[in-house]
Amino acid sequence: MMSRLLTISFLLMLLGAEAQQIQQYSQFFMNDYALNPGIAGLRENIEVRSNNRYQWEGITDAPRTYTLSINVPVADEGLGFGAYLFTDIVGPTRRIGFQAGGSYHLPLNDKMKLGIGFSVGVLEYSVDGEKIELADNGDGALMNLLGTTRVVDAKAGVILNAEDFYVGFSVPQIAQNNLDIYASSVAGSSTLVTHYFLMGGYRYEINEDYTIEPNVLAKYVSPAPIKLDISLRGIWKDKVWLGGGYRNGDAFVAMVGVRLNDQILIGYSHDFTTSDIQNYSSGTHEIMLGLDIPKPE
Repeated sequence: MMSRLLTISFLLMLLGAEAQQIQQYSQFFMNDYALNPGIAGLRENIEVRSNNRYQWEGITDAPRTYTLSINVPVADEGLGFGAYLFTDIVGPTRRIGFQAGGSYHLPLNDKMKLGIGFSVGVLEYSVDGEKIELADNGDGALMNLLGTTRVVDAKAGVILNAEDFYVGFSVPQIAQNNLDIYASSVAGSSTLVTHYFLMGGYRYEINEDYTIEPNVLAKYVSPAPIKLDISLRGIWKDKVWLGGGYRNGDAFVAMVGVRLNDQILIGYSHDFTTSDIQNYSSGTHEIMLGLDIPKPE
């Protein structure tokens, strides 16, 4: 019964309910390029990141999100390049997106840069009709759904980055394209609504071994209320971290991670759901894999 209710809610979201349409991550600060294209090439290494999120464990056809990103500094010209690919599976719906773009980093002083970036790509929505059970087989609206539709999508972002803090602002889905999900234009369409992300973090070194790092991500899409992701990590020798977080109206988060060497890092987080869904789910798992590749000389 719960699975059927979720499927209905997923369809309502697909059909135009005004809600968060962008995939979420508990370890958002570990794959920040996926949120803000201005970050591309901002750091000295080539960064590869993968986030795999399994939401609401225990519920059939619950959301699953897989993201792979890379961002690369280009020579010493203050330029960067980045790209990312994601798959977001929610009940009978699947979103596959790819974007690539560039950034420019303007030095403000010896320790601070302003990054400006833009990315563009393709977003594909598809509906698996075999997963939809209709009480009324003659329901014209649902029967009229197309299997797959594709649109062009774009994102812009800026970030102010210093040695011990950063503040960034990004705007996903700025094209606001319509998803023509019906075979007939008379039936209507669903709009990709522009989102607004504000993120920031601070790195405070207690001593040469211990560092604490708070991070915040504020997400807004009209007319939904602002969603806040707040996290705090304790880091030991830049090798091991332990932390926690909170997402308002949704979950508490526990996280742990390790840097195996200069190139490889692994992170894990678990969401303890606080919404009504907690009665049916044991929580959410998220795994982050990272690779830092030294820039060629």
